[in-house]
Amino acid sequence: MISESRLQERFAHILSLTTPDSGAGITRLAFTESDWACRSYLLSLMKDAGLSCREDAFGNIIAHRKGKQENLPAVMFGSHGDSVPHGGNFDGIVGILSAIEVAKSLNEDGIQTDAPLEIVLFMCEESSRFGAATLGSRAMRGKLSSSDLIHLKDKNGITLYDALLTRGLHPEAIKSARYDKPLKAFFEVHIEQGRVLESMKKEIGIVTGIAAPTRIILHIHGRADHSGATPMDLRADGLCTAAEIILAVEREAKAHTDPPVVGTVGTISIDPGAMNVIPGEVTIGIDIRSISAEAKADAAKHIEAFAQETAAARKTPLTIDHLGNGTPAPISKEMVSFLSRLCQNDNIPYMTLPSGAGHDAMHWTDYTQVGMLFIPCKNGISHNPLESAKIKDITRVARLLQKAVLEASQESFHF
Repeated sequence: MISESRLQERFAHILSLTTPDSGAGITRLAFTESDWACRSYLLSLMKDAGLSCREDAFGNIIAHRKGKQENLPAVMFGSHGDSVPHGGNFDGIVGILSAIEVAKSLNEDGIQTDAPLEIVLFMCEESSRFGAATLGSRAMRGKLSSSDLIHLKDKNGITLYDALLTRGLHPEAIKSARYDKPLKAFFEVHIEQGRVLESMKKEIGIVTGIAAPTRIILHIHGRADHSGATPMDLRADGLCTAAEIILAVEREAKAHTDPPVVGTVGTISIDPGAMNVIPGEVTIGIDIRSISAEAKADAAKHIEAFAQETAAARKTPLTIDHLGNGTPAPISKEMVSFLSRLCQNDNIPYMTLPSGAGHDAMHWTDYTQVGMLFIPCKNGISHNPLESAKIKDITRVARLLQKAVLEASQESFHF
């Protein structure tokens, strides 16, 4: 059975596997010594759980547990082990330790599933080192090329290609990392990274979709003039234009409630940036997210239209750069209903909610049925030394994961 004490012991050990002298929090950047030590420890736990393990060209570990019928599509579940700088010990780790605990529990209870199981440790989920996220799962889905490995570099100029070489991996064979076996389902467990579950007093969150960002940079070309010598009616203040657009982003996002949209202006630069000079050149960065591609596109269109109209009215020309337009990953109603039923059967207080953050699971929604379970994190804090989750919540979600895996792996079960 799922062991709370064993989970607690393993979280405590992983807590020690962080970069020395990194300051507060956890630092396990992808393919560094601390990340590799964590990977080695998790690999040992997989082997202890009776799993046969292999690594792909990118270093992802795929651990196999035989089913009664090996020809059936497998049920896959797992998460990642790397962290952001000075982050917490629960982001990713909750998912992979829960997955390993399920395999260990099944062995102890002598349970063999109809379908085989695949427990996966994804490498380099965080974007902290190479500036791009979910790289391990992208490699497994055939979405990472050799040119990507050369193009992506860390702050020291080390390419992802060379980082893989230093770990004895095979970047030249990155195409071979593509996972092409049939899957019945993929499950991932994660902390929420927000305050919704805690505020609603729910123990489990069932994810309805994983949002993807549209990112836009607006360059506002105002005129820098003396703040005292320029009358108000002769100004072309780039920052005033930006201020109207910033509030419009908030207003537009709030107008979309079903499905919801979130909009953020997270960066702003002002030139010349002096108190006695009217702002001339102003640049703002806009991040728009939703689990609905249509709602996200509609919000982005309205924001851009408002920005152009406002810039023209204020005589501050505008240049727009489109940095990216990610595709949201919807989760099927059948999967949401399935996980909801499991919660109801055990009288677990739960709710459905979208995931605003990206996860490895998002790359599997076009390949198989995907289910994602959230647990609360204290005060919604994540990617921070104060990140915290209760061991009783982790144990509960591991038990729920086991029930989901057991039912999904039955030959007769269909979503």
